[in-house]
Amino acid sequence: MTQSNTEVIVYVVSDAAGDTGELVVRAAIAQFHPINTDIRRAPFVTDEISLQRIVQQAKQADAIVLYTLVIPHLRDCMRKQAEIYGVAAIDLLGSFIETLEMRTGRKSRQEPGLNHVLDEDYFKKVEAVEFAVKYDDARDTSGVLKADIVLVGVSRTSKTPLSMYLAHQKFKVANVPLVPELKPPDELFKLPKRKVIGLTIGVPYLNTIRKERLKALGLPNTASYATPDRIEKELHYADTIMKQLGCVVIDVSHRAVEETASLIMEYVRMP
Repeated sequence: MTQSNTEVIVYVVSDAAGDTGELVVRAAIAQFHPINTDIRRAPFVTDEISLQRIVQQAKQADAIVLYTLVIPHLRDCMRKQAEIYGVAAIDLLGSFIETLEMRTGRKSRQEPGLNHVLDEDYFKKVEAVEFAVKYDDARDTSGVLKADIVLVGVSRTSKTPLSMYLAHQKFKVANVPLVPELKPPDELFKLPKRKVIGLTIGVPYLNTIRKERLKALGLPNTASYATPDRIEKELHYADTIMKQLGCVVIDVSHRAVEETASLIMEYVRMP
């Protein structure tokens, strides 16, 4: 059986941006959380030589390949190269496109990136993603007052993944880490409490996640960052701040990012 600390490497190969493939990979990985994962995107692949090179790299890394190729000859090339090199490769779109062609009697357009048609929704999503990146981890606290949603919580409570997931749903999200040694930004206390979502987590669960994080960074898992005493201190401090804010609090201990995001969206959309 594969050990829990084994790193899983996944190449996401696409003749477009690769967003669809990465979202599917992350949704699958969430079922095995916590797990060390290295997602390597190979976007806008348009020739067979590039595909062969990617498959060779995947072979060397003992990686899995997930591909979203809509151009038929590229799909065929990927299948052949994966077979030649003995690489596990998953075709996310090909079978469904071929089934639709048989069912409808029509040929697909074979144009990469059509799910990113430049309409108003697409631009809103791009704007929200850029917002989430700019105002991640309270790097610029002015974003707190501009956000649709502000996430607060201790380190490793999925604030950044949630911000990005919600951004893809067109919500502008800022997130603020709660650390006992740092005073929260004043802007946080000026917000309507419905805009703020507190994230909490169980001590044993966070202890495991932080140890895995330290291991991934090549640091000893005995560092204070991952000790139960330190975690309890941080969670107590965060709980105090959240009570001052009067915000709703969600326990993310046993929840995938998608599930937590669904709860947040349901809350913020309530009348």
